[in-house]
Amino acid sequence: MMQRIVRIAIAGALVLTVAGTTNAFAKSGDVIRTGACSGTSDWKLKLSPDNGKIEVEYEVDSNKVGRSWRVRLFENGTRIFAGTRTTLAPSGSFTVRVLAPNPAGRDTFTARATNLSNGEVCGGSASIG
Repeated sequence: MMQRIVRIAIAGALVLTVAGTTNAFAKSGDVIRTGACSGTSDWKLKLSPDNGKIEVEYEVDSNKVGRSWRVRLFENGTRIFAGTRTTLAPSGSFTVRVLAPNPAGRDTFTARATNLSNGEVCGGSASIG
């Protein structure tokens, strides 16, 4: 009986350890921010140093395939991306990737996505440097 309790405790500890490693795959220097949108969707904004530039990844997960979103990304207030993206199978999400300049000092990136069918809005902001 005691061995069974110990095994269950160890299994529970392993589950908690794995669950707590959400950002374990982020590279050193990466900045990751996440949040909820105005409806049921979620967003993630990831900034990564990349050979003197900054790789910007903005993801929106709506869990609904085929939804069109208007997306805008800004670096220090200057638009670096504007376009429309559609959520794809199997996850019902989209990702925009942009390689942005890295001027001296701290850089702040903001993102905004609007669902064209229901008006749901996603945001996001992160700084690096």
